[in-house]
Amino acid sequence: MDKSRLRWQCRRGMKELDHLLVGYLDNFFDDADDDEKEAFQSLLELPDPEVIAYLLGKEEPTEDMAGVVGRIRSAPPG
Repeated sequence: MDKSRLRWQCRRGMKELDHLLVGYLDNFFDDADDDEKEAFQSLLELPDPEVIAYLLGKEEPTEDMAGVVGRIRSAPPG
């Protein structure tokens, strides 16, 4: 996976969301296993309202995204 492409996809136009996603990319992505990397990539393909709902805990993420959503919530801002 191309990190520069993922970094571009983290730019969502909402500063707080951008910081959460970039924070995960910078602090956790390199050490993540392949499943978590795929889950992160899948998360970035979702529409912004769905990503925000998952990250703010307003909706439960799908089982395959639950781990990466939890790590994003705990990541230092990017």
